[in-house]
Amino acid sequence: MELIKSLEKDRSNLIKAIQMVQRERGYVSDQAIKDISKYFDIPTVEVEGVLSFYAQFKRTAPGEYEIAVCDGTACHIKGSSRVKGWLEEELQIEDGETTEDGLFSMETVACLGCCSLAPVVSINGKVYGKLDRKKLLKIIDDYRNRGEN
Repeated sequence: MELIKSLEKDRSNLIKAIQMVQRERGYVSDQAIKDISKYFDIPTVEVEGVLSFYAQFKRTAPGEYEIAVCDGTACHIKGSSRVKGWLEEELQIEDGETTEDGLFSMETVACLGCCSLAPVVSINGKVYGKLDRKKLLKIIDDYRNRGEN
């Protein structure tokens, strides 16, 4: 794997290698795990252990539209769990997953810093606030229809 060949073959560089792969590809694939394992001459289970320990690492490719559901205090109080439930129902995915068509991925985040707009989500960095079910589903439909224009 060309990407990590600049790193010294030392276990202390394992996390850095995983970060490099994720930064370039958006996630760490099964093949990348095998390649990293081979490069550092360590078992794949060790690479997988690091991936599962740190929440920053993703094992599935992100969707074209990455949805972040805020679960900070204000959003939590204003119903972020309902927002997440509506998304799970509409998109048929759970936290950390990507839709089968690769269009959407969703993850819960600690805070988006938009407390006055609670509850909020961001989609590819654009914030949508004061959400109710109808407003959220309209936003999702708008993103679905972007490719049809």
